[in-house]
Amino acid sequence: MREPEFHRIRRLPPYVFAEVNQMKAAARAAGRDIIDLGMGNPDQPTPPHIVEKLVETVRDPRAHRYSASRGIPGLRRAFAGYYERRFGVRLDPEREVCVTLGSKEGLANLAQAVTAPGDTILVPNPSYPIHPYGFIIAGAAIRHVPFGPGIDLMRELARAAEHSVPRPSVMILNFPSNPTALTCDLGFYREAVAFARRHEMFILSDIAYAEIYFDGNPPPSILEVAGGREVAVEFSSLSKTYSMPGWRIGFAAGNERLIGALTRIKSYLDYGAFTPIQVAATAALNGPQDCVEEIRTLYRDRRDVLVDGLAKAGWQVPSPPATMFCWAPLPERFRAMGSLAFAKLLLEEADVAVAPGIGFGEHGDGHVRLALVENRHRLRQAVRSIKTFLARHGAPSATPARQLA
Repeated sequence: MREPEFHRIRRLPPYVFAEVNQMKAAARAAGRDIIDLGMGNPDQPTPPHIVEKLVETVRDPRAHRYSASRGIPGLRRAFAGYYERRFGVRLDPEREVCVTLGSKEGLANLAQAVTAPGDTILVPNPSYPIHPYGFIIAGAAIRHVPFGPGIDLMRELARAAEHSVPRPSVMILNFPSNPTALTCDLGFYREAVAFARRHEMFILSDIAYAEIYFDGNPPPSILEVAGGREVAVEFSSLSKTYSMPGWRIGFAAGNERLIGALTRIKSYLDYGAFTPIQVAATAALNGPQDCVEEIRTLYRDRRDVLVDGLAKAGWQVPSPPATMFCWAPLPERFRAMGSLAFAKLLLEEADVAVAPGIGFGEHGDGHVRLALVENRHRLRQAVRSIKTFLARHGAPSATPARQLA
């Protein structure tokens, strides 16, 4: 007799990325050199002064004890200081800041804290998987809102709210966006805050890529908007800004009620990140910031190598204004097969791994996500392989000049 799946597991679909990951592992086991542009896993080392602070602190045996689930006071003050310097927003580190084990953990735990079974949550589609599935695990019903280039997101959110029963209690925003790399301005956030207040809902805003931008205009915070703190909480992470993905340290900031709910549920679930990691994170935020500009420049250079190279190879990919990703429409020759089949074919024939857009939601199926996590030499190697792959399948070998205009 076949045993039934557990209830919460049954609500989670098969992990789309697993198929590509299995193929990638098999190819590497066979000795093939796979250029991996699939996972957004920073490849650069953490800046030395942050590592040195970790090493210094870990030698103190007092730091080996349980930490604080909501974060040590010095780190919460450092996050508040970052908001004041970067956004001109003053936060109370006692009531409006909570340290998390990365933004992913924070969002999922807040979803558990504020969601009742059957609550309606508005989530842009495509989106980073934890945005919908953190709430699905908590028992919510997800209203997927179409999102992407050329789509008026506020109009789609309004339409979704009008036709949702029960009325939505939370909406998710993510700018700069993973996977689409789209950005927004303060005008959009003003509309979003006014919309949330009219509909009596909260906003959970993910700004994990706020420091990875290329066009000279730093992405804003929703907390800069008048009334933003009344409806919104913002999540971010040190993973991309300081190349600290494995350290698992981030924060939530904003609405006091939401921060209180997150702090309370975390008090039952964890004792916080290892204290030396929190001390090192404090050093990252309070210390020299030239490393952030160096990381930003690194991704900008890689973006230009990849986007320019693919254009010459015959694949026109929009140049992202932010994030460490390119959101690439499938080449016309391959659009009918969908993003998963295309990603598998590209891996099999070109030894290049990408993330299929369908893994971020049904509205992402016409795209693949390319992560800028290989050096420029490897990116040029990927471009050469993709050019050969496209030519083999009858795609044009170069983009006409008029299409580049």
